[in-house]
Amino acid sequence: MLELLTLPARTVAARAPLMFVHGAYVGAWCWAEHFLPWFAERGFPVYALSLRGHGESAGRERLHSFGLADFADDLETALAGLERPPVLIGHSMGALVVQKYLERGAGRAPRGAAAVAFVCPVPPFGVLPSTFTLAWTRPALFAEINALAAGRSVSRGALHEALFAGPVDSERIERYYARMQPESRRALLDMTWWGLPQTWRLDLPPALVLGAERDALIAASAARATAQLLSAQYRELPGLGHAVMLDPGWRTAAEAIEGWLGEQGL
Repeated sequence: MLELLTLPARTVAARAPLMFVHGAYVGAWCWAEHFLPWFAERGFPVYALSLRGHGESAGRERLHSFGLADFADDLETALAGLERPPVLIGHSMGALVVQKYLERGAGRAPRGAAAVAFVCPVPPFGVLPSTFTLAWTRPALFAEINALAAGRSVSRGALHEALFAGPVDSERIERYYARMQPESRRALLDMTWWGLPQTWRLDLPPALVLGAERDALIAASAARATAQLLSAQYRELPGLGHAVMLDPGWRTAAEAIEGWLGEQGL
């Protein structure tokens, strides 16, 4: 009942499998346009999961009852079929889902991970600081994001401002707008305070944090703080906004991840 997009490695000797975990308001589709084929061409078997209630996964009618722990269950289910420990790559909310999975440790005997990459991550201390910053510095965008969280429509201009730093043609904005969806109110509450990962319990492998220089939702300073808190390497993506996998400059992010994985021997 979970949507799992996959492409095999397009080389004879496959590298470590990559599991991509999306953020709020989207599904696995956000990785399919650029990242999945690009990494498959470079020898990685790639997978992108739609969390329950997202994309083509079941549970849309019960979306608001699902929290981060439920999404971590989905990740555990998706990983059960892999033959090797994967690299887990979580974007925004997906970074917290990965951390909620890794905090389980031996108690739930998860497969674990060969490495992790957190891309424009919601910090382990939650979204409140970013929310206050957005409300203070961009009140109109803050109001639009609240409308989206409440299941109401938002303007194309607000979507553009929230996700991208530079110009994006209107056809692409319309295409992404059509695939956006509400987010679980329980998950949003978890990200605020109630369901945040217990970082002291994380069984954390080698970790990378990527921040985007012009991210309107999760400032680069918050991404740097995440890296410091998790003792992870930090790299900043110049000129990019929040949706790095859909941005016209997406290769910058993909190359940063692949380069780091090469340094880890993966």
